[in-house]
Amino acid sequence: MQKPVAIVSYVSTGAYDSNTIDEDAILSNLLNELGIPNEIIPWSVKGEDWTRFSKLLIKSVWDYFDYYPEFLQWIADRKEENIPVLNKLDTILWNSSKQYLLEIEQRGYPVIAGKILSKGSKFDGNEIASKLDATVWVVKPLVSGGAKNTLKIEAQDWKTQEEKVNNLLQTEDYLIQPFVKEVQDVGEYSLIFFNATFSHAILKTPAKADFRVQHYYGGTIAVISPSPELLDSCQKLVNEFASESLYVRVDGVVIDGVFHLMELEMIEPYLFLGLAEQAIPNYKNALKARLLD
Repeated sequence: MQKPVAIVSYVSTGAYDSNTIDEDAILSNLLNELGIPNEIIPWSVKGEDWTRFSKLLIKSVWDYFDYYPEFLQWIADRKEENIPVLNKLDTILWNSSKQYLLEIEQRGYPVIAGKILSKGSKFDGNEIASKLDATVWVVKPLVSGGAKNTLKIEAQDWKTQEEKVNNLLQTEDYLIQPFVKEVQDVGEYSLIFFNATFSHAILKTPAKADFRVQHYYGGTIAVISPSPELLDSCQKLVNEFASESLYVRVDGVVIDGVFHLMELEMIEPYLFLGLAEQAIPNYKNALKARLLD
């Protein structure tokens, strides 16, 4: 009997998947059309025998950062079982902490990287001002998603947020980045690639008077055709850092005509499969190439 493929998901509480289409179900349907048996399984389910699957497709582990130590243990356990995983576990481990942004920046790419605020440290706005050339800062957990615990701070008024940031630093590492006004003025671009080949692109624009582009904060989403320059910039990042990935979403902004990376999403990106006409066919072809050809 053919072993099924596991679509690795999470236990939904509605926190991260409100107002979305069910991309797990879309993926399951695509696998069914390809004749590949499959099951949707939350990564955190207790007592699951993952060796009964032929492959693991990590799709919607949207709460991994809420249970990060457990997720790291889950990765370690799966490594010992030596089951083929897409995207690869080492890729997911590298991508799970935003420290990877600093590494990409060090490789010479334009990145909105920022500085790390270590757990237990004291927030010193004067020191940050000497390192970040920005009048507004964004503070977010180093391991996070969905704009969780994300603060926007006016540099000149950092003292008003000092206690709040110090309280946050008691629990985990944080990243402080320059606020990018282009996100508010224009929006954030997301280009989706399957097997390192461009599929489709969208532009996420925050709600008025907000800075978070996530749809559950009122942001709007539109399908776009990226300029050749934008596509080339994203393709170079994919070629160097995600060439072996089944999927990757490249998020960023254009500043003075240059694309700046904000996130390279290789763990659980929402792929906007229900928006672009070519998205589902492209995803199906990518799955076929990885699982059947």
